[in-house]
Amino acid sequence: MVSICQPGKYDKTYTMFHSVTVTEGVKEVTWTGRLPDDNYDELVLSAYLTDDLVPGKTLYFPVVQECESGVHRWIEIPQEGKSAADYKEPAPGVKLLPRR
Repeated sequence: MVSICQPGKYDKTYTMFHSVTVTEGVKEVTWTGRLPDDNYDELVLSAYLTDDLVPGKTLYFPVVQECESGVHRWIEIPQEGKSAADYKEPAPGVKLLPRR
């Protein structure tokens, strides 16, 4: 399996560890190759989350899955007042918790 990171400019400037300012970086990750059936749910992505994200909100990661049986576009981000259950192919999301 091969992963490819597509760089690009961010919509705004971010401050990361040790006050490092970034204006561009990875905006898209692509995995290619055949994923064995034993590993169908074990793709891992590590990311830095900024301090301006709001606890209690959900951060969504739109995904396009291409495989032998077709394409699934897991890109539907729920509108306010709706949940992932209201959509056929919702984007995966992570609910943000307050910092401890």
